[in-house]
Amino acid sequence: MSADLHAPLGQSRKDRGARRRVPLSSLAGGLAVVGLLGLSSYSTFTPLPLTVLHQTDQPGTTDPAPAEAAASKPDAAGGMEASRPRSGANVERTVTDDGSVVTKYSPKARDGRGPVLIGAQDVGQDPRMASLPDENLLEDTPEGRIPVVGPDGLRPVDLYARPWSGARGTRVAIVVGGIGLSQTGSQKAVRELPPEITLAFASTGNSLTRWMQEARRKGHEVLLQVPFEPIDYPSNDPGRGTLLTGRPADENLKNLHEAMARMTNYTGIMNYMGGRFLADGEALEPVMRDIGKRGLLFLDDGSTARSLSGDFAKAIGMPQAYGNLLLDGQLDRRAILDKLDELERIARRGGGAIGTASAFDETILAIREWAKEASGRGIEIVGVSAFATDGE
Repeated sequence: MSADLHAPLGQSRKDRGARRRVPLSSLAGGLAVVGLLGLSSYSTFTPLPLTVLHQTDQPGTTDPAPAEAAASKPDAAGGMEASRPRSGANVERTVTDDGSVVTKYSPKARDGRGPVLIGAQDVGQDPRMASLPDENLLEDTPEGRIPVVGPDGLRPVDLYARPWSGARGTRVAIVVGGIGLSQTGSQKAVRELPPEITLAFASTGNSLTRWMQEARRKGHEVLLQVPFEPIDYPSNDPGRGTLLTGRPADENLKNLHEAMARMTNYTGIMNYMGGRFLADGEALEPVMRDIGKRGLLFLDDGSTARSLSGDFAKAIGMPQAYGNLLLDGQLDRRAILDKLDELERIARRGGGAIGTASAFDETILAIREWAKEASGRGIEIVGVSAFATDGE
């Protein structure tokens, strides 16, 4: 039996059934749920206040987007962006009649008001993209796609160079050439040599792109070996596409460009043989000029004392370096280790040295063994680009 405390005393009320009183906490919870549902519905049907940057509404108009915002663009990797906000390039986008967007890049005048490039060599390639070329550093030619300086002034020698510490210690670069001539030798060199070793790919080899991509993913710096005329040509023939002293300059440049088009992502050109060609100023000059203007270094293997490559590099103002020592003139592990020790002594006297070799089994084994202990003796193994200075 229940009593109504609010009824007047002495009076009775009909029992209308027990009244259920709702707690205040439950009521508050219900109101909160209703509020959340309302807010969710509002968000669903109300567009967010997004800001549209540099949208061009009319076909045929241009949008001079700032370099900082426009230097990023999708690349061949399928959606990833490669940003170079410090490039200082002028970027213009034009919307055509069919709705396509055409982007034009052009160098920005250095009038002192643009971005300042500090430590330009720090603007290297993202390691995740190291096996893919930068499309801005390639030019379409009748011989194929070959390196070129980018519209923002970035050079292949800078982008594809292997980073190093910059310390003033003893530096050694080791260049192993002939990659691509032998499938087993190429596989062994790419997969077993430490990533600090520079690999030189023969332009006359096979599967160069495949081996280059694997080498770059592992961290190697890469060069392209081009055959030059030796002293005893034609009895000693370096192979197809050899640059010859008796050929016109345009024919040699055509052969050079065909070699350049065999692969991408290399920092420079290295001679294969070439005792006669490197000593012939008339034949060598147009070749060196073309290599230099494309933002590549030239590595002279040092096999001939009569080479003029250094003189032309200094006159042109292009990156160039000399090999100091051939490491595997004698194919014996112990002999190669002795040569590596000699290379170390040269480096300690002069601050650095470059050794060259070929992808033989004995060579790869000896270099691996020597490189394991080099850092413990205070030696830094660097990419060959660390030695290539602009001959200004």
